[in-house]
Amino acid sequence: MRFTPHVTVATVVEDQGRFLLVEEMANGRAVFNQPAGHLEADESLMQAALRETLEETGWDIELTAVTGIYLYTAPSNGVTYQRICFAGRPLQQRPEHPLDDGIIGPRWLTRAELATQPERWRSELVLRCIDDYLAGERFPLTLLRGSA
Repeated sequence: MRFTPHVTVATVVEDQGRFLLVEEMANGRAVFNQPAGHLEADESLMQAALRETLEETGWDIELTAVTGIYLYTAPSNGVTYQRICFAGRPLQQRPEHPLDDGIIGPRWLTRAELATQPERWRSELVLRCIDDYLAGERFPLTLLRGSA
């Protein structure tokens, strides 16, 4: 059997103690996730993070650091994901920007508000990435090599 991990990106975007999350439909239920998605052909990890954040939330952001690199196997389907999580800051919202299919909308929640709803997390990485961010985990964007 061939092992093919999926490369994904995510962003932790904080503004005054609230985090930009995506409320989306997954497996027939509404869940919270960071703005996140798959790396596409011919784009860098940073380009993918900016694109996914805009497509899922309507927000333009500036990436400021790498928060962490995570290996996660989803219990629901057995797929392994390599997630590169970025820290970012919000720049501007584009309310007219169409959101991806399955997205209910962007939501700003505090860590405490999110922590009380573990049944609504897309995966355990949602809170883990925020906790790593809050713990000060910041690696320079230059950590990532390849196309800018």
